Amino acid sequence: MLDQNEIDSLMAAVDEEEVSEPLPQISIFSRTRKDLDNIEVRQYDFKRPERVSKDQMLALETLHEAFARSFGASLSGFLRTIVEVRVAACEQMTYGEFVSGLPNPTSYNLIQTDKLEGQMCLEISPLIIYPIIDRLLGGTNLDLFIPQRPMTPIEQRLISNVLGRGLESLTEAWSSVKELEFKIVAHESNPQLVQIVPPNEVVMVIGLEMRMSSRAGTMNLCIPYNVIEPVMDDLSSQSWFAVSRSDEDNTSEERISENLDQSGVGVACALANTTITLRELSELSVGDMIVTTHNANSPSVINIEGEPKFLAEVGQHRGNRAVRVIRSIEKGERPVDLA
Repeated sequence: MLDQNEIDSLMAAVDEEEVSEPLPQISIFSRTRKDLDNIEVRQYDFKRPERVSKDQMLALETLHEAFARSFGASLSGFLRTIVEVRVAACEQMTYGEFVSGLPNPTSYNLIQTDKLEGQMCLEISPLIIYPIIDRLLGGTNLDLFIPQRPMTPIEQRLISNVLGRGLESLTEAWSSVKELEFKIVAHESNPQLVQIVPPNEVVMVIGLEMRMSSRAGTMNLCIPYNVIEPVMDDLSSQSWFAVSRSDEDNTSEERISENLDQSGVGVACALANTTITLRELSELSVGDMIVTTHNANSPSVINIEGEPKFLAEVGQHRGNRAVRVIRSIEKGERPVDLA
């Protein structure tokens, strides 16, 4: 219930048009209950789940930038003209969305590799396919007509040489992640007739732009998520700086090696190890003897920054305590077994 003063205040606010509608309250539930007021809330579409992180997408883009440079150089030498290939987009979408955006007819090629399950797709636009074929047959690409029909067997045979060079560049680019050998298993002109994964399956699409003289077209590489899922853990942004380098540069490696050579490490020699109870520890006094399972004639263990690295004999050198290294501890060998 409102009193008269509150009613008068509301009427005055309505006359001055200062009343604003209350904003809807959003309830955020969290198990941690920390700083819920400053949480950034984003819309999420369950029809298009983002299964690939931004770092992995960046790694894919960097990897295929190396593929684009290598493929462009290979085509330039093969066609005896300058061919530029660059990555235009790298995004994830559903397979149905990818196929619906492709022209018909087009050059749609299914790619398979020996070490991964499933198939990939490589689509090349007719806007660049026919200028390449015209160039291979000695044409000049002047007033070239782009036919709206599937490629003939002769044209498919000619373009297979271009696809072969593309797969070689793709194999070279992926060698930093895993040694893969790509091969084309089928050709199709209508993308709607090919279904390598369900329409709602997530795929990564790397869109490339190819430019030759005054002609330009697109090339799309479609990689289903379930195909490269076994190697997704290796796609981290930290390991892709070396891929983008065109030549070998050992300057950073030499500088890091010099700094490491001057770094100090802690060295400790453990004579023996044993286990006692907390009561026994509290009752220790001068003259007590601690018995271990370590033989007195057995070598001691040298620890480098807490890690066992060498076996050694304890002794004395020029009046100082010293240890003499016998051998290094092999990988997987436990110092407990050396007693």
